[in-house]
Amino acid sequence: MSTRHRVVVFVAAVVGLVSAWHALAPSWQVPLPNAANLAEERLQDFRDALYFPIREFLAGGNPYDPAAMFAHWPVRQDFNLYQPYHLLMQLPFALPGYRAGAVAFTVFGALLLLALAVMAAHAVRRLLSVPVVVTTAVVAALLLASQVGKAQLYVGQVNPLIAVGAAGALLVRRDRPGWAALALALAWLKPQYGFPLAILLYARGSRRVALAGAAVAAAASLPVVVLLVIRGGGIGAFLDVVVANLAHATGTDYGAVDSPTAQRIDVAAVLFRFTGWVPSGIELTVLAGVLAASVLLVRRLDRAGSTPVADLLTCLAVVVCVVHQPGDVLITVPALAAVAALWWRNRSEPGWGAAGFAVLALAVPFAHLYIVDSTVVSVLGTRAAVTVDGVAVVAAWCLLVATAVRLTRAPTALPVAAGSDG
Repeated sequence: MSTRHRVVVFVAAVVGLVSAWHALAPSWQVPLPNAANLAEERLQDFRDALYFPIREFLAGGNPYDPAAMFAHWPVRQDFNLYQPYHLLMQLPFALPGYRAGAVAFTVFGALLLLALAVMAAHAVRRLLSVPVVVTTAVVAALLLASQVGKAQLYVGQVNPLIAVGAAGALLVRRDRPGWAALALALAWLKPQYGFPLAILLYARGSRRVALAGAAVAAAASLPVVVLLVIRGGGIGAFLDVVVANLAHATGTDYGAVDSPTAQRIDVAAVLFRFTGWVPSGIELTVLAGVLAASVLLVRRLDRAGSTPVADLLTCLAVVVCVVHQPGDVLITVPALAAVAALWWRNRSEPGWGAAGFAVLALAVPFAHLYIVDSTVVSVLGTRAAVTVDGVAVVAAWCLLVATAVRLTRAPTALPVAAGSDG
């Protein structure tokens, strides 16, 4: 490394460590959950989607049953339909006391953000002559200082694990399809990630990765499902719980497509907050439309050798086609870094302007810090504040679609070749 590189690494390390300390602090400062502090936002997802659902499962109940969770535990949200293997995989964080589990889980999340930064560095290294340690330090510092990164640790999200899985599947799907399948199985932890990602990977030629990843996730979940079915009195009773879970989720103010306060970034929710209109079947229509358009374009991009753009379009399609929140753009980080590097290298070439604006638009959720949110609320109101991230992400997808159309009309040779693993 040059002297300039060492200075950059030092500054990034200082910023990253300070940001990490502030991001980790809520895990040991948060009060122990009880019925009087259900509104507590610190570690709320760790509380509601990991610790107490696993405790309910260990106690012999069904954590997917909203009525049981609200009756037995101090939770504010129901336990959504995470893959059942989540209840086993995250078990080490629910076995100790609440605070010990929260600290361990938050530290693990910070390490996963670092792993995501390493992935981004290797993706950039393929395109620019920048030392991996430099890019890793810069991306890690930006992640820990950004709203998206801090929010994962503040509320105790599982998104860092899913992001590592999704990004890993994209990065190694050709060279190490077995590892890619395992990574995809991690992304299946939330089906709204796993399903569209598997569809897009299959369309891009990674058929064995897509099928094996889904199979691994299903096989890992099967023992838990069988146990819940036996406990609940049969398949019919278990399906009734699933229906009740879905019904509860669609009626919440943070999950419903027609909620003016939900921070959803998918096309259907953004359309509602702009127009106040929810056409019948809009969510299924968006899911099918976005995936169909993206499948067509990513296949063309791979054939043209524009793999980094195809990877970012894949990630963006996942988060705009179905229910997603701003923090879910974490899965785009390695591909975003690669496309930013690619844009920098080709910025003087025609057709790359849209890619540059897509990168800027996708940076909006990361830059949506508390002071920014307060300013937007004071000037434009709460509805605008919960809509701006979604507008930016949907705009990024549209701009990348425009880039893909331009690149596949006049392909630009890139150093990452396309290919199929099966």
